[in-house]
Amino acid sequence: MAPPAPPPAGEHQPQLHGVVIITLPPPDQPSKGKTITAFTYSDDPGAPLPPQEPAMGYPVAPGARRRSRRALSPRRVAAMALVLGALAVAAYYCFYSDVAVQFLGMEQEEAQKERNETRSFLLPLYPKARQGRALREFGDVKLAAKRVDDGGRTAANKMKVGKAAAAGTNSTALLPIKGNVFPDGQYYTSIFVGNPPRPYFLDVDTGSDLTWIQCDAPCTNCAKGPHPLYKPTKEKIVPPRDSLCQELQGEQNYCETCKQCDYEIEYADQSSSMGVLAKDDMHLIATNGGREKLDFVFGCAYDQQGQLLSSPAKTDGILGLSSAAISLPSQLASHGIISNIFGHCITRQQGGGGYMFLGDDYAPRWGMTWTSIRSGTDNLYHTEANNVKYGDQQLSVHEKAGNSVQVIFDSGSSYTYLPNEIYENLIAAIKYSAPGFVQDNSDRTLPLCWKADFPVRYLEDVKQFKPLSLHFGKKWLFMSKTFTISPEDFLIISDKGNVCLGLLNGTEINHGSTIIVGDVSLRGKLVVYDNQRRQIGWANSDCTKPQTQKGFPFFL
Repeated sequence: MAPPAPPPAGEHQPQLHGVVIITLPPPDQPSKGKTITAFTYSDDPGAPLPPQEPAMGYPVAPGARRRSRRALSPRRVAAMALVLGALAVAAYYCFYSDVAVQFLGMEQEEAQKERNETRSFLLPLYPKARQGRALREFGDVKLAAKRVDDGGRTAANKMKVGKAAAAGTNSTALLPIKGNVFPDGQYYTSIFVGNPPRPYFLDVDTGSDLTWIQCDAPCTNCAKGPHPLYKPTKEKIVPPRDSLCQELQGEQNYCETCKQCDYEIEYADQSSSMGVLAKDDMHLIATNGGREKLDFVFGCAYDQQGQLLSSPAKTDGILGLSSAAISLPSQLASHGIISNIFGHCITRQQGGGGYMFLGDDYAPRWGMTWTSIRSGTDNLYHTEANNVKYGDQQLSVHEKAGNSVQVIFDSGSSYTYLPNEIYENLIAAIKYSAPGFVQDNSDRTLPLCWKADFPVRYLEDVKQFKPLSLHFGKKWLFMSKTFTISPEDFLIISDKGNVCLGLLNGTEINHGSTIIVGDVSLRGKLVVYDNQRRQIGWANSDCTKPQTQKGFPFFL
């Protein structure tokens, strides 16, 4: 058969173009297979396709040409445009979103984890008894070295930030949390220390570096806790030459002749704890039945002052979760047990509760809002908000702050603290938007309580209050990074039936220029602290059941 005649000179010949998308499996997991997607289009959609050269000498049927023309109908062209747009959006997301960048960076790490047996350690958060401290705030952590030969307390000094290795990690510890914001404040979990392992209830505190347990060393001032005092043996005492002791005290306070590592911690509520560092076995039980044990360095606290001495409210001490090298997450990471990532989820349900995890198995790969952790002189989780709003009303920030405000995420604070200017503007905005609420000075539950002109039984009944939102800049061109605190997360109903404000003035604890986000505003959110990538993330959650999240969605 003779070939078809060439087109007349100068006549435009429509050209076919093809797009092929091939998705390959990971090199170490070829069994996952590959995906191939292909489609064609013409550079002249309005013109009919040219006749195709028949294959194997067979003539082209007229119906085939009609099918080709139908393939480029306006409906199909529109469908292809939608597909191309979706691909473009997905590509933009993959290359520019913080979640995708994390995922791509973790691809090799995930492959390594899948080759190992992943262990998850579950620890709950527990509720406190009503006789507990109603308001206790742990802000900046100040530590001091006490020399054995002088027997006195020396000046406080900050703990240095230590970076813990996380190579070869393959475990996640998941701890259940119980507790409530009102009337007791704080949340605590249970850990097991010693041989044989003994339980201790510790307040969960992201604002503390050091984990400490009340200790019979002997004890000078100890409150009555739920468990017997920890009793160290001589070989359990940490010497001054230990690297964590030097991180804790600072090199300038190193004592070569001392036989123990002394410390003193002063908290923002003016309470303090003094003790000596000890090292003992910490036991973690995995959900799959496996066990993990490490040499854990903690404080053997034998002298508590202030509110710590009044009553630890069903707890034996404090669980330090800051970014310091001596904190629990950093120590686990330095032993290669977990990645230096942890998180907590506190439920809004009555009676409190929730869970905490150590490791990255329960850190979501998507659906999170992330903001960077800013470096500071301490080991707290500092971020920076560009502005603060109550509803649609912006609460002004002092000009010297550069129209931004420092924010600290602190699970060791029962309530949320605001800088003085933001606090005063918030009170004025609330009074303007809720004229039916009259301040009741006789209610001493919190500094500011209002009596409504109608009976208030549930916070859902209060519609006059608006959400408080912290804006951390732009995620993309059109999506802001916003931490929203709903009225249910900053209001409390007192025993008198009044509505009390769980947002306090930071000047009361010498934090007049910083927002401290405490437990009252952390409820109903999964909050993740990623010390490896130096960022904090959050997402709304009912906090009833932790879920592992693997894989990566192509379209979101």
